[in-house]
Amino acid sequence: MSEQVLVQARVDKKLKDEVSDIYIALGMDLPTAIRMFLVKSKETRGLPFAAVLPRQDSSIFRDDSLDLFDKMQTMASSYAGDMTEKDIENEIKAARKSHNK
Repeated sequence: MSEQVLVQARVDKKLKDEVSDIYIALGMDLPTAIRMFLVKSKETRGLPFAAVLPRQDSSIFRDDSLDLFDKMQTMASSYAGDMTEKDIENEIKAARKSHNK
């Protein structure tokens, strides 16, 4: 067996308790989960999950949203075409009915 060392970290008590409950439900304790995290980090040679910063430039979101809106408008206009309001209502009812099955 390799040499064992003690690893300590300070965390919020509520967070530790909530996470411990999750691991207990999975059949393990917190130290086992931490060891699994370390082993997986070694295997992936990094964090075992995506660690990315959110976009800071809200104009990117706005531009993406406007492009998406334009595409949706184009698609909707090609679908509706010469449908009457009653045709649209019937399509919605049929879609809801098939979705609820």
